[in-house]
Amino acid sequence: MSAASGKLVAFGGSTPNIGTSLAAFGTAYRIASTTGKRVGFLCLNLKSAKTHLYLGIDKPEVTLDGIRPELKAGTLSGEKLKQYAFAPSRLNGLHVLFGNLARDQAEYYEPEQMTSLLRAAREAFELTIADVSAYWDNAATVCAMREADHRCLVTTGNLSHFQEDVHRWTGQVGAQFGVERQHYQLVLLNGKYPYSGGGFGMKEIRKETGAVSLSELRLKESLHLQLDSGRLDEWLASDERNAAAFDSVVDPLLRTLNWAERLQKSDRPWRRRLMMHRSRRR
Repeated sequence: MSAASGKLVAFGGSTPNIGTSLAAFGTAYRIASTTGKRVGFLCLNLKSAKTHLYLGIDKPEVTLDGIRPELKAGTLSGEKLKQYAFAPSRLNGLHVLFGNLARDQAEYYEPEQMTSLLRAAREAFELTIADVSAYWDNAATVCAMREADHRCLVTTGNLSHFQEDVHRWTGQVGAQFGVERQHYQLVLLNGKYPYSGGGFGMKEIRKETGAVSLSELRLKESLHLQLDSGRLDEWLASDERNAAAFDSVVDPLLRTLNWAERLQKSDRPWRRRLMMHRSRRR
């Protein structure tokens, strides 16, 4: 792969703690497992890194703050980033860089450091998904959103989740960095927040946020139990239907990236081997 040839997709929330990291990780996992491409996942929510906990890892060996000296020096390469990434076989080709655990240092990350990281990610992976904070007050959010080839804005049908913060942060601050609201794929996350028949639908949210492209992501309310117990990866891998729940986000994203040739299940090597094994036993 030539230098800096990979694509970058940034996921941000309209407001914190609504499931943005889950939407980003599930999308990354699904793309990696169905396309066979090398996909990277960067946990860049500098003040609230939780990806390692969702995967049941209390003390990751390598984290964003651990490689910060290389980011400062500008020496991080794509090969080094691949070595630092967490990539067990159960993640099906997804490579994860865990986030900043030194939260008191979050404000000291410089734009040059983030640019260095994103450049290395483009070198290392065919696609990188960056999970960033909803707030545009840090280098990770600003740089990832500015440099992204595609942007996803996650929200819910709760008015307080998409009205004020989208206007103040995504609308006003984002626009100062050249990112307009119509540049986002809006992801409406349903299932986690029951509205008892209330809440706003896609039409109202689309009008309020100014987003043009939109997707609806429906997840089981019980999924939070998998996050709390650190079994998100097991849940995704245990049943095809679990990972397929993210297809409403994945499919338009693949079309945007011109990756619509996503592999069918019957084309996967492991499935061919399984079918051959079964035929021999008959």
